[in-house]
Amino acid sequence: MIETLFDHNYVRDPHPVFARLRAERPVYRTATPQGVRVWVVSRYEDVKAACVDPRLSKDFTNNPHLIKANELEGGDSSGYEAVVPHNMLFVDPPDHARLRRLVGKVFTAGRVQALRPRIEHLSSSLLGKVGAEFDLLHDYAAPLPAMVIGELLGIPEHDWPQLITWSNTTIEGAALDPQEVVRAATDFTAYLAELCDARRAEPADDLLSAMVQAQDEEGALSRRELVDTAFLLTVAGHETTVHLICNGMLALLRHPEQFAKLREEPGLLPAAIEEVLRFDGPISTSTLRFTKEPVTLGGVEIPEGQLVLVSFLSANRDAAQFADPGRFDVTRAPGQHVAFGHGVHYCLGAPLARVEGAVAFGHLLQRFPGLRLAVPEERLAWRPGLLMHGLTGLPVRTS
Repeated sequence: MIETLFDHNYVRDPHPVFARLRAERPVYRTATPQGVRVWVVSRYEDVKAACVDPRLSKDFTNNPHLIKANELEGGDSSGYEAVVPHNMLFVDPPDHARLRRLVGKVFTAGRVQALRPRIEHLSSSLLGKVGAEFDLLHDYAAPLPAMVIGELLGIPEHDWPQLITWSNTTIEGAALDPQEVVRAATDFTAYLAELCDARRAEPADDLLSAMVQAQDEEGALSRRELVDTAFLLTVAGHETTVHLICNGMLALLRHPEQFAKLREEPGLLPAAIEEVLRFDGPISTSTLRFTKEPVTLGGVEIPEGQLVLVSFLSANRDAAQFADPGRFDVTRAPGQHVAFGHGVHYCLGAPLARVEGAVAFGHLLQRFPGLRLAVPEERLAWRPGLLMHGLTGLPVRTS
């Protein structure tokens, strides 16, 4: 019998659960709520080691049976198997380098910085529509990054609401009805395929057109890889920023002295964003890896053919790496947190998330210096999935 880690206590607050793991069982065999056996890696150094170990693979293309093979009797792994996209998140070197190089060629720091005035405009527009009481997640944190990634890629504005729906459904994965996930992923990729074809016929000044052009010029990307890469950029570019904003604002509301300090010293904003990412980042665990051969982490040997989850959320609260890790401090010197991952799979969109975070926190603090929760904190609910660490809503009052 494998004791589950991901129960209601974990959903309510994973930090005490991970603290016990780091102290007692830093490499722990457990089962997901769907009954899939996984090894959870929780200490900072072990997490970093796992992220760069070539014996841990993320490419399930030729090993589709592995998730099913690790399913417990009575479990249902079909949600995990519903979507296995052909993008850089789910491939190993050297294919990973090929895909990342092409995207990195067009998804540049200059393109991100050039987008900042537009991000500020979109942010101001959204905040100009809210009343004295609003849901910070649904009315602001969710639509803002959807608008930004939609504009960056060249997704028409009238489709942005649908983008949010598809993104929410596919990112939940196994936490939802597998058929619902399949339907959303199928519709989303079909939509993106049509959009890629349209950009090939009539290029525009957007990232999708640049990716299509790079594909045509270099021939280094299949049509399926192009579409699935657009899928990854859309979903990852939306979901992580939603919860960066909401988790960060909740941390500030829980620590009013830090809220006041940041409002009085806006120059602290870059460090504050890094502290938010460390203290309560948007990614709880990585997507699945599997062992191609036995791997020892934290003194524990994981056999071949086993599924592994590394926890970035846990690693960022490891006292062996961060002094007083449970303290939220916007003046903390930026440390080497792993909120955006580590190694070759480090998040390509990290610069965009930081710009969006800087705009979002800056505008919220400037406009609403008296911002506070509109409901008792115990009424806040957290998403049940394993990948994202985020709220289902954040009701606030502006005064």
